[in-house]
Amino acid sequence: MLFVSMSTIQLSAQDKNSMTTLPTVIVTSETIVNKEIDKAFKKAFPNVQLLGWEEVEKMYLVKFIENDMKHHALFTKKGYLKYDIGYGNEKDLSDYIRREVQKSYDEYNIASVANVKEAGRDIWVIRLENQKHLVWVRYENNELEETEKYDKN
Repeated sequence: MLFVSMSTIQLSAQDKNSMTTLPTVIVTSETIVNKEIDKAFKKAFPNVQLLGWEEVEKMYLVKFIENDMKHHALFTKKGYLKYDIGYGNEKDLSDYIRREVQKSYDEYNIASVANVKEAGRDIWVIRLENQKHLVWVRYENNELEETEKYDKN
């Protein structure tokens, strides 16, 4: 569905302080996915709150909420799940991963997390912060690796 509302346009060639009100444009669309994609999504994520689908470079990106985490998952036209990224916070980490992070970064707070599942990999990207620094670490296969660190000032 496409809805366009034209507002008044006031132009005056002689008035240097002329006011132009541009048209208001509201675009809403619903991406319809085929049965293979819908079936694959429902099988992979049976109990979620669906937010919507978007077509992205001949694939389909679905946004949904599962266990209080926002997710973005990408499916091919044939229903193959390319990746799933869940966005959350410290409570979404397992107790084990949380302890491992806190052992190495005891002076930091866990600000946010992302869980990336792709090609059989399960990666946690964790953003840490304290008064002076922002740090990103990656946790995969029981290994914690610092990937970025920035001064806050």
